[in-house]
Amino acid sequence: MSEVTALARRYAIDIQTGVDETTSEPTWERLLGVREFSPQIEPTHEDDSLYEHDGWVGNVRTALAWSAEVVISHRVNTTTGAYNAVHRHLRNSAMAFGAGSLVPVRYFDRAGAVDDAWQGDALVTWEPEGGEHTNPDRVTVTLTGNGPLVAITNPAAPEGA
Repeated sequence: MSEVTALARRYAIDIQTGVDETTSEPTWERLLGVREFSPQIEPTHEDDSLYEHDGWVGNVRTALAWSAEVVISHRVNTTTGAYNAVHRHLRNSAMAFGAGSLVPVRYFDRAGAVDDAWQGDALVTWEPEGGEHTNPDRVTVTLTGNGPLVAITNPAAPEGA
């Protein structure tokens, strides 16, 4: 068996933009224009030092928080002038309150790796990078988890995997 280093671009990111009215199934759309993707899970550790640790500090993990930072090239349709629908959905969610501010998101290995697919609800931060007149329009999208990030069946996995 040989192994090679996986590439960061193996990830695909889907955003749930609605629900199909006839089937009640979620409508997932691909986030296009991704330049960088950095998912993170950050633990919260609390001191749990005990006398029997003989002076050594003890800790216990009490919570996990997940997030992902995505840098995208902001896309626009050259014919209609409309911005990419998923980009627009994320930007609108970043400026909403309540249920409208939460976006279901899933990310997974686009080659179908069966043990690398995750899903959760996130709050969105939309931060255009700006720049000089020659710079492409880049946006940093921060997805801050609200609740658990759960393992899912990889939507790109081959049938029967």
